[in-house]
Amino acid sequence: MAQDGEMSFWDHLDVLRGTLFRSMGAIVLVSVVFLAIPEQLFKVVLWPTTPDFVLYKWLGLKFSMTLINIEVSAQFFVHLKVSVIVGAIIAFPYVIYEIWKFIAPALYDNEKKAVRKAFGMSTFLFYLGVAVGYFVVLPVCLMFFMNYSVSDTVQNTISLSSYISLFTSMVFLIGLLFEFPTVVLVLSSMGILTRKQLRGYRKIAFIVILILAALITPSDPFSMFVLAIPLYGLYEFSILMCKPDTSSEEDDSDQ
Repeated sequence: MAQDGEMSFWDHLDVLRGTLFRSMGAIVLVSVVFLAIPEQLFKVVLWPTTPDFVLYKWLGLKFSMTLINIEVSAQFFVHLKVSVIVGAIIAFPYVIYEIWKFIAPALYDNEKKAVRKAFGMSTFLFYLGVAVGYFVVLPVCLMFFMNYSVSDTVQNTISLSSYISLFTSMVFLIGLLFEFPTVVLVLSSMGILTRKQLRGYRKIAFIVILILAALITPSDPFSMFVLAIPLYGLYEFSILMCKPDTSSEEDDSDQ
């Protein structure tokens, strides 16, 4: 450790335990607030299912869907799940702050500046990913699947639990994926990753991004590419975030 070398393993474990406790406490606190206001919470969560959603209005489309509940306890557990997810989204900046406080003493002075910049950028990227998932990818997936039918005799009737599962993957997981440039910046500041390496991995990265997009979305080609495009844009942005190589090869043209 750069500054905390005198701390024992158990000391560090105590610090980590405090970090986790405060982070979880913040998420629980915000979640409890949303548990107390279900109507306001689900007005936002269910907005993409209504015809007045911003994307549908902007595209001039008439779209709406009706959700049903088919399990006795589903509404309670859906409310609990959504409260925790939204609580984690709201508390994200504080969780990042706690993580920064935990790792900062272990960094050398020349690493702290870059890592501080990465952690400062992480909140913006996370909320950008949440916005992309909520305002773009989720409604695109809903429109595709609600308008897809194998026969006129088969009606699409969507359960509340099914929609919430899609909502979670589209919003929260995409927000986490948008943290990739943050990870790259940290690894680059520590000399683990270089700009030249990322350029060389472009083809592999594109395949991995398509696989991730297929896992997160319901795997139809259209919604998969809707998600893959911004993710690949983040990869190119991550290349710019890396420190330039000192070798002359860095000045060569991109592969």
